[in-house]
Amino acid sequence: MNESANTRAENPSALIDARIEELGDWRGKTLAHVRALIRQADPEVVEDVKCRGVPVWEHAGIICTGETYKSAVKLTFAKGAALADPAQLFNSSLEGNTRRAIDLHEGDVINEDAFKALIQAAIALNTQRRR
Repeated sequence: MNESANTRAENPSALIDARIEELGDWRGKTLAHVRALIRQADPEVVEDVKCRGVPVWEHAGIICTGETYKSAVKLTFAKGAALADPAQLFNSSLEGNTRRAIDLHEGDVINEDAFKALIQAAIALNTQRRR
């Protein structure tokens, strides 16, 4: 493995940057946008990359993952079923007892304030459960 590959492997944020660039279409723009919203909601968020290069955002535990598919960007909240969602952002994986997801399709506009509130609620839940 060359030096730049080692650096990228050790730097999850750089891997996420590369994934966004690699997508090069609406999915990359969408992933970059929600990433920016997550960082606004929590400047201390920790970025990681899990299996198959999936971005993961953590604070006292996993907040959400950002998977990309041909027709959607899926933001899966690890403990989404325990979160209040008054703006009804969750539109996928609704039948499970733990996770909930937001599927964003080309042209979708996310309610930024509600999304940031959901991120903050997930962090509060993670922090509460660690005590």
